[in-house]
Amino acid sequence: MAKPDDRSDNVEKLQEMVQNTIDNLEESEDYLDEHAEEIAPQEREAIEQNNDNRRESIEGFRSEIQDEAQHEGQ
Repeated sequence: MAKPDDRSDNVEKLQEMVQNTIDNLEESEDYLDEHAEEIAPQEREAIEQNNDNRRESIEGFRSEIQDEAQHEGQ
């Protein structure tokens, strides 16, 4: 028998994922700022691409939070 779909803490989990992703983004930006002269161009480009991906993830998480909040309100 399948477990019932318990979505009661989805918003909380998504908010935690947003915060963790923001923390990682800020940490990598600080790293780039502090070590810009020491970083190889390929490494800098990879970090910047990861940061772009993080920004997209944050947008996606926030959209999911809105969807979950609407679902809870039904």
